Amino acid sequence: MPELPEVETVRRGLLPHLEGARIARAQVNRPDLRWPMPVDLVQVLTGARVTALRRRSKYLLADLDRGGTVLWHLGMSGRMLVEGAGLAGFHRDPGIHARHDHVVLTTEAGTTITFNDARRFGMVDLIREGAAHPLLDHLGPEPFDAIFTPAYLGAAFAGRRVPVKQALLDQRIVAGLGNIYVSESLWRAGIDPRRAAGRIGPARIAALVGHIRDVLTDAIAAGGSSLRDHRQASGELGYFQHSFRAYDRAGQPCLRDGCGGTLTRIAQSGRSSFYCPACQR
Repeated sequence: MPELPEVETVRRGLLPHLEGARIARAQVNRPDLRWPMPVDLVQVLTGARVTALRRRSKYLLADLDRGGTVLWHLGMSGRMLVEGAGLAGFHRDPGIHARHDHVVLTTEAGTTITFNDARRFGMVDLIREGAAHPLLDHLGPEPFDAIFTPAYLGAAFAGRRVPVKQALLDQRIVAGLGNIYVSESLWRAGIDPRRAAGRIGPARIAALVGHIRDVLTDAIAAGGSSLRDHRQASGELGYFQHSFRAYDRAGQPCLRDGCGGTLTRIAQSGRSSFYCPACQR
């Protein structure tokens, strides 16, 4: 599943083409993806202007001038494709089949924005004006929010016996983190992913907060990580996977100066964790 950097990269790629644009035509090609599509999605979108394009955790949100918000989740294989005259830097991979184009928006400027999802684990929904959405209600602060401080994270971890890896994946504690960036952040902080969250001292928590932000900043700058399906809105791959220090490096030498250890893989709550037993404690 795409994590915060991948979704933020897609948002930034869409921003100049969708924010402020009026949707001249909306086309919905199937009644459902992971869940049913809103039955009035075409009517709501046609003629609407997108006043803001936001990200919350791993979701894209497009606010409409007529009230309400479109909510997207990319799922495992979802992509937002941008095409149109004069967009020479944007290209559609010929392997991305049009039969998986589920929602197609055409702006008054002639730009086409397509939500393509081969595996159909993504979703599109409407948040009605003044309403909340169950997928967003439980989310904690964003890693870049002012509230996400060492004091906040220390309080969230206090007394918790669950492994720190599991705690950081809890979207109620911090929103947007997933398996890749938690593994990378814990490696940078030198923290064993199995360590109980409540047994990490204040100094190490403070360092962890900084490393989480640094990892995400680096990943966004690199366009996210393309392991299988992620593409930027331009069609380009992300490149952060070439900077991994822990994730997917089992059996390879640790890259921390002076360590000399070997990365290993373990399973935690049904997910793979990658870490160095020699220097992560």
